[in-house]
Amino acid sequence: MKQLLVLASLLLAATTASAQQVDVQEFTLPNGMKFLLIPRTDQPNVIAAGWLAKVGSVNERPGITGISHFFEHMMFKGTNTIGTLDPQKDAEYRAQQKALRNQINQMAWTTQYTRFFKGEINDPWNSDNDTPELKDLRAQLKKSMDQQQGRSSADAISKLKKDLAAVPKTDAGKAQGDDIQKQISKLELEQSAQSSIVKDEFDQVYTKAGGSGMNAFTSNDLTFYFINVPSNKFELWAWMESDRLMDSVFREFYSERDVVHEERRLRTESTPTGRFQEQFEAMFWISSGYSWPVIGWTSDLNSYTMDGAMEYWNTYYRPNNLVGIIVGDFKPADVKAKIEQYFGRLETGKVKPPQVVTLETKQMAEQRMNAEGDFQPEVDVRYHTVALGHKDGYALDMMSEILNGRTGRLYKTMIEGSSIASSARANYDGRKYAGAFSFGAETKGDSTPEQLEQAWYGELKKLQDELVPERELQKVKNGVAADSYRRLQSNFSLLVQLAFAENSLGWKELNAMPTKLQAVTAADIQRVAKTYFDVSNRSVATYKRKPGAATAGEDPDLAALPAPMRARAKQMAAQLMQSTDPAELRQGLDAMEAQGAQVPAQMKPMFDYMKKKMQGRIAELEAGGGTAPAAAPADATAPAVAKPAAKMKVKASDAGASAPTATPAVPNATAPNGGGQ
Repeated sequence: MKQLLVLASLLLAATTASAQQVDVQEFTLPNGMKFLLIPRTDQPNVIAAGWLAKVGSVNERPGITGISHFFEHMMFKGTNTIGTLDPQKDAEYRAQQKALRNQINQMAWTTQYTRFFKGEINDPWNSDNDTPELKDLRAQLKKSMDQQQGRSSADAISKLKKDLAAVPKTDAGKAQGDDIQKQISKLELEQSAQSSIVKDEFDQVYTKAGGSGMNAFTSNDLTFYFINVPSNKFELWAWMESDRLMDSVFREFYSERDVVHEERRLRTESTPTGRFQEQFEAMFWISSGYSWPVIGWTSDLNSYTMDGAMEYWNTYYRPNNLVGIIVGDFKPADVKAKIEQYFGRLETGKVKPPQVVTLETKQMAEQRMNAEGDFQPEVDVRYHTVALGHKDGYALDMMSEILNGRTGRLYKTMIEGSSIASSARANYDGRKYAGAFSFGAETKGDSTPEQLEQAWYGELKKLQDELVPERELQKVKNGVAADSYRRLQSNFSLLVQLAFAENSLGWKELNAMPTKLQAVTAADIQRVAKTYFDVSNRSVATYKRKPGAATAGEDPDLAALPAPMRARAKQMAAQLMQSTDPAELRQGLDAMEAQGAQVPAQMKPMFDYMKKKMQGRIAELEAGGGTAPAAAPADATAPAVAKPAAKMKVKASDAGASAPTATPAVPNATAPNGGGQ
């Protein structure tokens, strides 16, 4: 009877896997741009559309790290048609800013770097260390950017508005107030006349046409731009996207770098473990382009030039390196005609994207990093494995499935069993040119990272010494097959999966992968467990609480959150405390209330935590307390403080610390790292 049940489950899993066949209509334009069309009517009158640029941080080099992610930001700045009031004036501003920034860079790379190497200054890019000439150039650049953005009199207007608010409510005061208001109006007209930019017009055009979810992300291996549009607005999408690929204008090039600096500060430098994790990545990847962060190193962000950016653009953003993907309710013949009409205008790149030729060097000895700080103790153990497409990748993927989940081995032994971990996870991270397998866990109670590490080695030894029981393996396979099928139900989820698959092994991998995973045997898992997990091939990071550092218990609400959410929750709460405007905070709270029903169950604790913090901050401000901390001196190149939290838009989708819900099903594709600005 038992054998019959096992056989029945095998047949069920095989049927589910073989049923996953995405019907793709593929064609390529004469200019080399490929398109994948997937017509389906599951979501009537809606199309999920996007395009893939086969470039990520791995394609960069020292000196321009982070530029792929920076392009993700710049692609939303518009063209000579979208995003500007006066193309000629806008071009003049950009030329002026380019000349000024080139002078700033040259002075930084020579005079300031020399002073830094000699120990005369601690940071060649910090404006506090500027020479008089450099300070003057920086002021000229800021003036030009302010004029372009229509905010050249922003400080004066702000002061006048404060003066206006202080005018007494008398007849004499009325005359004084009228005079101040005239001054404000005059300055607003003057700065508006100087401006050449229509802020966020690219987004506004789509929104007015019923588009939603416009965004983009950059990973180690790719960049992807996407949106949902009504079916009858596909031609608008084709025109908008082809226009920005043909005539993209990198306006606000230098001010947008400050936005990325701020993003880096919030994501990495202000989080408890951010810089340590970045250092661990750099230590683990010895020679490949995966060693630098997707967002880039700070000194490289400062050093981008317009000429260098255009060279990168003309290499990687030409149609021969792009793939358009259309999923949803449409007639293929109609869509293909519009694609040919609009995207056929693009010219093939003159420079072929170079191959990534630097392979990851074999690790010869164990590496360790010991970090101390204000965080929950944890451990991260990582091993070099194989790239996407390698036959062992599927076995490593199934090995991680055996270990993960509430019915997985890590949960049963470390969380339920010994109770030494508050969370534990394993992951095979297959990338285009290399791969890794990692184990990570956070401590619980009085346990230590060392105990977690030893518990992991115990679990690993079981996999090396004993075959995974047939029943356990089949249960995992059934879950994997069901997950693969469920991820095909959403147009957007399918769109993203196709992008990851096409970028690495080709879109057909999306159909082939489930069968390959079902074919993994217990012997395969044992073999890879014995092959890639030598002591000499591992790197270990331990995170311990620094003596005297605050504990999560000091904030009961924070301590009550699931461990993986705490760092992100703490960061968001700290940003929230910067706000001094209760009205804007209340608007944000109203928006959260309106979206409360859409929050996924697993994200509800984070959502409720942020809502409570926002309510508390509003009450504090309305009671007359809670002024924001004093800001550090402004630095036009690398901001030292966060933007006011009133600008922070809290959405249901922001209430989580993990990857987006539409997680790619391609084996271990990297999670999105950024969003369009």
